[in-house]
Amino acid sequence: MEQHPYFIKNRTTPLHLENNVWQKVLGEELYRVARLKGTERPFTGTYWDSDQKGRYYCACCGNYLFASDAKFQSSCGWPSYFEPSDKEAVYYVEDLSFNMKRIEVLCKLCDAHLGHVFDDGPPPTYVRYCINSVCVVFEPL
Repeated sequence: MEQHPYFIKNRTTPLHLENNVWQKVLGEELYRVARLKGTERPFTGTYWDSDQKGRYYCACCGNYLFASDAKFQSSCGWPSYFEPSDKEAVYYVEDLSFNMKRIEVLCKLCDAHLGHVFDDGPPPTYVRYCINSVCVVFEPL
């Protein structure tokens, strides 16, 4: 799980870097998605159909975001989870871009754009966290 120098697995403290530093340490695609609020094309990310057991961490800072036990198969083309690892791992912002009304999901510790949450998920939460694969680092159990 080799990452850039600011990645600390299981980080618990906030990480705030200037955009020019993020641009230097993140790959082009991760920077575009996580820092510029982009998205991967559906069905192209590494984890959209993965069913391996493990943990998913924020690729920007190392915050523990999702457990594989909360991951489910969705037809949306992105990795989908019904809950974060901890309710304090992420936060939410209304997103009105592209003439849509959505709820953006961001990393609580570094403000990385992760994806969006929708109210069409399975029990027990009935929500679907639709997360870009590039924004997470997977560690198998």
